[in-house]
Amino acid sequence: MADIDALLAAYDAHMRLPLEVVPAGVIHEYDGPVRRIVGEHMGRIRAPRDVGLTGADLDRLIARQRDYFEARGQGVEWKVRAHDLPEDLPERLIAAGFVPQQQSAVLLGYADEVAAEPVLPDGVVLRRISEPADLRRIADQQTAVWGFDCSWVAGDLGARLSADPGQITVLAAEDGDRLVCSAWSIYHPGTDFVALLGGATLPDWRGRGVYRAILAARARDADARGYRLLHVDASPHSAPILRRSGFHQITTSRHYEWTPPR
Repeated sequence: MADIDALLAAYDAHMRLPLEVVPAGVIHEYDGPVRRIVGEHMGRIRAPRDVGLTGADLDRLIARQRDYFEARGQGVEWKVRAHDLPEDLPERLIAAGFVPQQQSAVLLGYADEVAAEPVLPDGVVLRRISEPADLRRIADQQTAVWGFDCSWVAGDLGARLSADPGQITVLAAEDGDRLVCSAWSIYHPGTDFVALLGGATLPDWRGRGVYRAILAARARDADARGYRLLHVDASPHSAPILRRSGFHQITTSRHYEWTPPR
């Protein structure tokens, strides 16, 4: 049986403010307890479990992040987990104009338990991606799956590959010239963790084992590199597959987004 408390403690220690190579044009800076990520397609706020502020002090911290990105003409997201403190952080974000997005399940899996030989449907090929044209295809495919503009994904992946190709692996499953599933892994040196991101399958290809195959391939790669734990913020589509593959839910997460007025 997995020790959920131990997994949650490891996650809180290493995956909230992970050390990572910062792509060109991106800045990580601190405002008190929070990390402000500037230079991506939208601003991001990352924080420890307890920001250590309450009441008016917390309201001022939230307002500073909103106002900072408003001055840039850019939106910002603040990621909150269900066990974060103070407990009224979500309500204070909403009061400051942030809008809650869909809740995700925070799942952890042991790489050596999930790793396997990928089993793909006939005619489907799994390929490692790095060329700009292929990254643009991935961005288009992600847009088709999620139903909103993911064009920024191509630039983000390209910048990460340029900054340190050893800290990211991008995979695509293709049926002929059609990209049916895409996903990528971000490795966090000095920790046990690999973050599994993307994981988007075209609707007419769901239920045919493609997502499970790309998951097995990423887990096998992580295990071969000596990483022990896999982390996913899972959508309702992915969470059941991940649980059947041996992942354990440790909490939930939700992005709170603020968008500049038009």
